[in-house]
Amino acid sequence: MKRVLLIWSASLVLATAWAGPGHDHGDEAAPATAGAPQRLPDGSVYLPKPAQRQLGLRTLAVSAAELPRSQELQGQVVMDPNAGGPVQAAQSGRLLAPPQGLPTLGQRVQRGQLLGYVEPLAGALERSAQAAQLAEWRAALRLAEQRAQRLQELADTVPRREIEAAQMEVESLRARMAALGQGLSGREALRAPVSGVIASAHAAAGQIVEARELLFEVVDPQRLRIEALAYDIALANDIGAAFVADGAAQPLRFLGAGSRLREQALPLNFMGVNGTSSGLALGQSVRVVVQSRRTVKGHAVPAQALMKNPSNQTIVWVKQAPERFVPRVVQAQALDGARVAITQGLNDGDRVVIQSATLLNQVR
Repeated sequence: MKRVLLIWSASLVLATAWAGPGHDHGDEAAPATAGAPQRLPDGSVYLPKPAQRQLGLRTLAVSAAELPRSQELQGQVVMDPNAGGPVQAAQSGRLLAPPQGLPTLGQRVQRGQLLGYVEPLAGALERSAQAAQLAEWRAALRLAEQRAQRLQELADTVPRREIEAAQMEVESLRARMAALGQGLSGREALRAPVSGVIASAHAAAGQIVEARELLFEVVDPQRLRIEALAYDIALANDIGAAFVADGAAQPLRFLGAGSRLREQALPLNFMGVNGTSSGLALGQSVRVVVQSRRTVKGHAVPAQALMKNPSNQTIVWVKQAPERFVPRVVQAQALDGARVAITQGLNDGDRVVIQSATLLNQVR
């Protein structure tokens, strides 16, 4: 009996020796750190007051209101035809720099300012033919001048109309020679069509250019326009306000709509309020939020309050208790470049997290 008890006691000692310190294989969960931000089993987040101040958390109490319906369109920054224009070569030739040099990108120019020259190029046969024509007219001019001089000396016996005809022939030959000489050695001056800045430059001294080739683009950066495409044709008659959604929201003024579809969409033309636009570049793609005169009932919150949950659903965080926040699945529509309208998922009086919601959404 004593042997059996000794064997049983030794087996207990050996069994407990298999699990040393730090190697407990029990099912008991480790306790959470007290006072630390954590995601609770129901999906809500416990966030103590010190952590809220550290993250810069801000909330907003919302209430339902009649908000304008809105639609987001894809647009592009285009040139105002009255405040910009291209500089092109009217003929083929060699590009020459003016005394002050060719303009560079971003350089401000005035209307009519000289930007460069285009010296026409002619082949050997063409130049030979022009030189032969010039020599022929030069000889004819000498003969015409001698004849006009003789007639002038015989003015008392020669009719006045013959003298005048001889003088007109001399003037005609001189004008034709001047025109042909200008064609051989003349050059085309390139001038700025409007006052503004050089938006694009495709020119180098000595470059061979073709007729109608684009060399410079001059635009006024404060008078750019935005062209957006609307697939709902009725939208053109129901625009109440418009905004640029990219960056700082800029209000836009609706100028008008086209009467011809482009890629099955109707082009809409906008410009900045008071005719100004800042922070935009020619050719830039932007998002335009168009508000219609019709309204929808919802809660207005900043766009930065919208988050995504693991199921890729749109959510906002609502403050349920002083240190507890719960996610709410919502449906949203754009209002302008900075706000959205929550049409489903919120109640009046809910306090929605509008600042540092991204950091709150990352608490695990």
